[in-house]
Formats: sequence, C-alpha cells, structure tokens
Amino acid sequence: MASHRRPKPATRTRVTVLTATAAAAVALSSQAANAAPQSSIKDAKTKVDALYTQAEQATEKYDAANEQLHTLQKDASSLQDQVARQQQHLNQLRDGIGTLAASQYRSGGIDPTIQLFLSGNPDTYLQQASTLNQLGSLQAGALQQLQDAKRSLDQSRAEATAKLAELQSTRNELAQRKSEAKTKLSQAQHVLSSLTAQQRAAIQAQDVVSANRASTRVNLGDAKAATARASAAFQAAVSRIGMPYVYGATGPSSFDCSGLTSWAYAQAGVGIPRTSQEQANAGTRIYSESQLGVGDLVIFYGDYHHVGLYAGNGVVLHAPKPGAVVRYESIGDMPFEFGVRI
Repeated sequence: MASHRRPKPATRTRVTVLTATAAAAVALSSQAANAAPQSSIKDAKTKVDALYTQAEQATEKYDAANEQLHTLQKDASSLQDQVARQQQHLNQLRDGIGTLAASQYRSGGIDPTIQLFLSGNPDTYLQQASTLNQLGSLQAGALQQLQDAKRSLDQSRAEATAKLAELQSTRNELAQRKSEAKTKLSQAQHVLSSLTAQQRAAIQAQDVVSANRASTRVNLGDAKAATARASAAFQAAVSRIGMPYVYGATGPSSFDCSGLTSWAYAQAGVGIPRTSQEQANAGTRIYSESQLGVGDLVIFYGDYHHVGLYAGNGVVLHAPKPGAVVRYESIGDMPFEFGVRI
C-alpha cells in the first residue's frame, strides 16, 4: 500500500548550505564577468604596445632609408654632371683631332719622296717635313688624350648607372618601410576599435600616468649635464614637451624618437646622425645609469630602435610612440642598453 507520508521540510542547515552555494555561484559569476574584461584589456594593451613597437622599428628603418635616399640623390646628380662634362671634353678632343688630320692631309697629301724630287728648293722640303713630324706628334698625343677621356667617361657612366640602380632600390625599400609602419599602426587601431568604449577608456587611463609626466614640474633631481652642448640640446627638447609623435617627423612641431634627439642637438649647433641605430655610435658609450648626465642620449632595446635624452633622477625625455606626445618617463619603463655622450 502506497505511503501518504508527507516529505520532511528542509532543515535549517540545508537551507543555509543552498543559500551559501547560490551566493558563491553569483559571486564567482560576477568575478568571472569582471575578470574577462580585465583580461581583454590587458591582452589588447599588450597587442597594441607590441604593434607600436613594431611600427617604431619600421619607422627607424624608414628614416635610415630616407637618409640614404637623399645621399644617393646627391651622388647620382653629381655623377651625371660629371658624365656631361666628360662628354663635352671628349667631343672637343675629337674636333681637335679632326682639325689636325685635315691639316696633315693638306701638308702631306703627296708622298714626301716625290715632294723632294719635284721641289726646286731642298730647304722648302725639309721645312715641310719638319711640320709633318710635328703634326704627327700632336695627333698621337691627341689620340692618347681621346683614349684616356673615353675610358674615364665609360667608368663614370658605369658608376652613375650603378648609383641610379641603388637609388631605385632604396626608393623601393623606403616605400616598403613606410607601408610596414602604416600597417602596424592600422592593426593597432583595429585592436583598439574592437574594444568597448569602456575598455578603451581603461587603457587610456593606464596611459594617463605616463602622459601626466609631461609636466615640467616633474622631479628631475640635481643631475648635471656633462657638456654645454648636452645641456643646450636638453633645453631645446624641453621646449617641445607636448608635441605629438609622428613617424618620420623631425620637428619642430612633431617628432619620432630619433627625430627629437637629432633636432635637439641641431639646436645646440651639433649635427648627429638621423636614426637611433646610428646615434648609438655617435659618441662615447656609458653603460652605467648612475654615470648618465642630463642631455646624454639613452638607447633602448637590443636592436637600438628607440632613443631619448636623459633628464636626471632616473627619468628620460623622449617621443615615445604613436598617439603619444613628447614627455618625461621613467628610464625603467623600457629596456635600457646604454647612454651615449655627444
């Protein structure tokens, strides 16, 4: 016979356990919801920073190719002018040889023996013979000059042709590096665009701490410049705080990293190379951070693709990356390689 016994009501202990379990589930769900956006923000920022680094590497290669392009253009132009001058000289030599040949023909058109036989005055023949010998000597010298000039012209033409080929190759590299930088910047923007407005704001907020260091009130300690030109270069760079980073820019209203440092030293009357890799070899290297002086160049990353100016108290002044401005930043925010004293 079926039992009609009523089920026992839930005990207080069981209700408490169920309530606690539900609360824990809600808490875990909430934590997971919060963790996902934080993870997305961190991953996105890592990707964007990596793309910005790659864009800067391409930018430095673009700058190097651009410098080489300008040099090659000057060399090619000089060689082409040289070829034109040598061609003109060659033409003049040819005209001179033609004149000598015509004169020789007029003077010696008849065989010298017959001339002597027909001449009633041997002295006249001897005088003519002497003239013929002089003309022959002049013609031989002119022919040698013509041969030397032709050889020199051919060599200059070959050098000009090679220089023009190198020029075209550099133009192609320049376009490639420019495309690489634009592609990396576009990819970084795509990553940012895929985030929500709230996530983008969070990334921007993380960068505010660094951006706020662009204030001239930052504590630079009491470090001194090692040289007067380093001091002058640093003061010039300070006047550019807040100016935007633009790849390939050399000032005065926008800069990339090596564009800022080369511009700053130019204001101090000192010419240094255009790219960070070249600037790494532009002076005396300083491997200890404690030995850096204000205005010394500071090289970052193993491939030397970033450079700034030492500001003192463990701070550098630099043009950091696309979307940022010239500002102060901790030297420890990037992998320090060495300093360079100009």
